[in-house]
Amino acid sequence: MYLPPVPTIVLNGEPTPIPEGESVAGLLAHLGLDPRQVAVERNREIVPRAEYPEATLAEGDHLEIVTFVGGG
Repeated sequence: MYLPPVPTIVLNGEPTPIPEGESVAGLLAHLGLDPRQVAVERNREIVPRAEYPEATLAEGDHLEIVTFVGGG
């Protein structure tokens, strides 16, 4: 049985397979992250939070996800 290749991105330095057509919002949901508490950089450019649902990930994209930590 032939299975098509799974797209792979680099997430915080680690190769990570993702579903075809995955968005930044979908990835954050899969990772259990609140989009209001993270910043996402794709290929060295910040992805505006309003664009997470439409920002589709592609093979070879490099993502860095940083979570905000409160304190004082």
